[in-house]
Order: sequence, then structure tokens, then C-alpha cells
Amino acid sequence: MNDSKALKIIRRVFEENAREYIWQYAFAITCLVVISLSTAFTAWIMKSVINAAFIERQSELVWGICLAIFIAFVLRGFASYGQAVALSRIGNNITARYQTRAYAHILKLSLGFFHEQRSARLVAQFNQNISGIREVLNITITSSIRDLLTFVSLITVMFLQEPWLSLAVFLAAPPLAYGLRKLSRRLRVAARENVHAGSHVFGAMQEAVQGIAIVKAFTMERQLEGRIGTLVSLAERRNNKIVRISERSGPLIEIVAGLAVSGIMAYAAYRSIYHAVPPGGFLSFLTALLLAYDPARRLAKVPTQLAGAVTNAEMIYELLDRIPHQRDLPDAKPLVVTDARIEFRDVSFAYGNDEVLRGISFTAEGSRTTALVGPSGAGKSTVITLIPRFFDPKQGQVLIDGQDIAHVTKQSLRENLAYVSQQPYLFEGTIRENIRYGRPQATDEDIEKAARLAYAHDFIMEQPQGYDTPVGENGVTLSGGQRQRLSITRALVRNAPILLLDEATSALDTESEAAVQKALDKAMVGRTVIVIAHRLSTVIRASKIIVMQQGRIMEEGDHESLSKKDSLYARLGRLDAAEKAAG
Repeated sequence: MNDSKALKIIRRVFEENAREYIWQYAFAITCLVVISLSTAFTAWIMKSVINAAFIERQSELVWGICLAIFIAFVLRGFASYGQAVALSRIGNNITARYQTRAYAHILKLSLGFFHEQRSARLVAQFNQNISGIREVLNITITSSIRDLLTFVSLITVMFLQEPWLSLAVFLAAPPLAYGLRKLSRRLRVAARENVHAGSHVFGAMQEAVQGIAIVKAFTMERQLEGRIGTLVSLAERRNNKIVRISERSGPLIEIVAGLAVSGIMAYAAYRSIYHAVPPGGFLSFLTALLLAYDPARRLAKVPTQLAGAVTNAEMIYELLDRIPHQRDLPDAKPLVVTDARIEFRDVSFAYGNDEVLRGISFTAEGSRTTALVGPSGAGKSTVITLIPRFFDPKQGQVLIDGQDIAHVTKQSLRENLAYVSQQPYLFEGTIRENIRYGRPQATDEDIEKAARLAYAHDFIMEQPQGYDTPVGENGVTLSGGQRQRLSITRALVRNAPILLLDEATSALDTESEAAVQKALDKAMVGRTVIVIAHRLSTVIRASKIIVMQQGRIMEEGDHESLSKKDSLYARLGRLDAAEKAAG
């Protein structure tokens, strides 16, 4: 990242945040000014202290000077506290705002984005980079106001007391600035590499935790230990590299400062010994020089510190600037559902170059059940994902009651859908909270009614706290069948006119499947249902059965008509029967 790009990032951070915190920054800046001026005053008054006490011996003047110094230190102490608290509160609020903003933004991105990203790495980068915005502001404010103003004030004192000595000190500035600029450029590259290395470690650890049952079943511990060890070593090397680069400024600054101070001390001693020059002015100059050392050292490190912060901020903005692929069109209107009739017209779809659907056309009549069957890889689940617009077709149209869903708002479209996937997912929280995600305004009575329909009420009541029982991470405390029934309950409580079931009973045993199938039969009444089923026995009562193979529709009809002829459906039926018999 070049300097002009870094300046654009810094400018953007200030444009987005400065106005929001104008009064808090005004208070913090006032405190920083007090700190800077009180520090400069301490150096300035030193000449009067030395000359009045040790040369002129004016005791009454010394007491007044000492009181002024005490007041300056008190002011600096309270100002330091005020600026630290103010900047910390601003920084904490900025972190919270950007966390909320980034989270809201990624929820708007399409499923395609998440298919391209590994979730663990995304979360890791999110957590690591969000502090960059805060650091850019804090480093810039504290450096430009406190350190720079303190440095300038002390340099002014130095020039007023000893102009020629001050000029000699500044001869060391150009080579120091050149060396620090080279370090900051190298640090930007290292900071980005470090973020990526850290995200790999976090991602590998999260995957191991989530898949711990597979890890133990396949005795993968040693393999994963080796993999984690490699990633951790890489991250360690990246961190060490950053430390080496960023801390190189220390020896550089110390060498230059040592040469300057020792040379000045030698010159001052020479003047005092051989020319009897009073020491007050020199000691005031020396005090200012020594006090200027800390702000100068911090200012010298600003480019390297800012380089890492700007890199983190840039990576957050890369995420925030990512445009959702499926934004509502300018003419998008709310979906109006009457019969809930779904129609596919010559729909084709591909994941990248892998064509999955080829010219699909069919109609799912309102208030009826349409079943999609076929071998694995036929494109059944893809058909389901196009209805809520998880993806958009490459060609053709999907219509609901004659309205092209590409021209309706996604919010209104999805509010009229209930979806049960073949892999049930539960969120952290209680059973009641997970069911209520289906319809936030649902009452406890609505939730219990939906649970009874899904044959989930009985096992819920057997839990330690009933509906208020925490489910653990992704429902780890529940069986697969129980998780699926809660997923179905969540869909039923939504009370939507369209119900999408993607092999919703795949995780259930025979007994649970029969119970849930009865519940689904009740729930399907009055709704348009599109169901994918691996077991053909679950779709016998469907009004229409669509048989798919290799992304195409091979046959349509009901169970009776398709079973009578030598069709793909009939062959699938015989395979299903053979599997049951073998079971």
C-alpha cells in the first residue's frame, strides 16, 4: 500500500467518525493542549529556577516559581486522566459501531460470498481488523495534538534559550526521517501477512473444535497437531517479523539522540568552564531537549504504528465496500401473495462453470404439494435455493402469482416463505428463542402449538428447563432428529403461505419420520409446498411429482401415473423398496 492510499484510508476514517465525536474530541484535544503547554512551561521555567536560586540567590522568587511548577504538574495530571478516559470511550464506541456495521453488512451479502469465504477466517479477520479504525484515530489524534504540540513547544523553548545548539540538533532529523519511512513501508506488508497468518490459525482451531467427533473417530489428532503447529509457527514468525521491523526504530532513535545529547553536553561544559557562561539558559535548553525526547520518540514510531493500523482499517473497508450481488432492483415492489402459485420458466443455473440446471420449466400450484425427486446431483436443492433468491438464475424466470421474484423486494419475498434445510441449524440460546426466530412476534402459545404439530413438544418438556433449556452450540445437546424437529417447528411458527422442505426428514429415524410426516401433512394444508425427499414413500401423496436427472426434468405426474410405466421414478421406487427391505 503506497502513501497516497494510506492517506485516503486515514481521510475516510476521519470523515466517517470526526463529526460524530466532535465534542468528545474537543474535550480530549483541550486536555492534550494543557499537557503539551504544561510540559513546555516546566522546561521554560527551569532557567529562572537555576539563575534565581544558584546565581542570584533570590529566595522569595524561588518559592513562587516552585508553586507555578507544582500547579503545572497538577494540571498535567488531571489533563492526562481526562484525555485518556475521553479517547478510550471514543475508541470503545467506534469499535462497537464498526462491529455492528460490519456484521449488518455481511448479513446482506449473498450466499455466493459465503461459499467463497471460509467462515472461521472471515470471523478471525473481522476481529483482528476492526481495531484498525480505532487505532488510526487514536494514533493520529494523540500524535498530532499531544506529541506534536509538546514537541513543537519544547523546540520553541530550545530555540529561545540556545538557538545555535537547537539548530545543531536538527541536523540529525533528515537521515532519521528517511530510515523511519523505509521501516513503515516494510511494516505495512508484514502487517497484512500477519493478519492472514492469524486467520489461518483461528480457522484451523475452530474447524477442529466443530468437527471434534470426526477428529476422534478417524484418530486425526496427530495430523491436526502437525497442521496447527505449522500454522502457529508461521504466525509466530510473522509476529516476530513485525516486532523486528517496528522496533528497529528504537536503536535508530537512541543512537541519534545519544550523539546529540553527548555533543551538546560537551559544548555546554566547554562554554561554562572556559567562558563562564551562566548555566540557567543551557539547563533550560537541556531540560526541554530531554523532555522532547519522549514525544519525539513516539512521533518517530507513528509511521510504523500507523502502517499496521491503516492496513487493518483497509481490510475492514474491503469488506464493507463489497457490494451485495443481490440488491433489490430500483423497480422492486413488495410481493403480493394470493394463490402462492410458483412457476419456473426456462430456468438455467450454474455454479461458476458447472451448469446445474438446464432449461427447467414447471408449475407448483397454489395450496398443493409439489415433490422433487431424483438421484443425488440432479439439481433438486438448487431449485429450492432459487425460490428465496439465495441465488439468481443465469437464465429464465421464477414467478410467484405471476410476479417475477427478481422484481420484488427480498424482504417481502422471504417473509412469505418458510424453509427447512436438510442440515438443521440451531443458534446459541434457548429452545424457545430458536423457535421464535421463525416469527419474532410469535406468542408462547403459538410456539407451543407449532411444537405440537412437529411432534417436538414432548421431548422439549423432557428437557431440564423445558422450552427455556439452552441448546448449546448448534444444538449439540440434542439428537439429530430433535434438532430437525425444532427446525420444522421454527418453519411452522412462521405461518407462511409457501413451505420449502429440503429433505426435512432425512435426519429422523423411521418412527420419528412417520410422526413428523403426519405433522407435515397437517401443516401443508392450505399452503404451497415444494418438498425434496430421498425416500419416495414421503412424497406419495404429493399432487405433483417432478423427476429430475442431471439438471433436467425427465418426468412429471402423480405417484400413480408415474409408477405404472417403466420410468425413472419407477426405478427409483424399486431401489427405495430394496433399501427398505435390506434395512
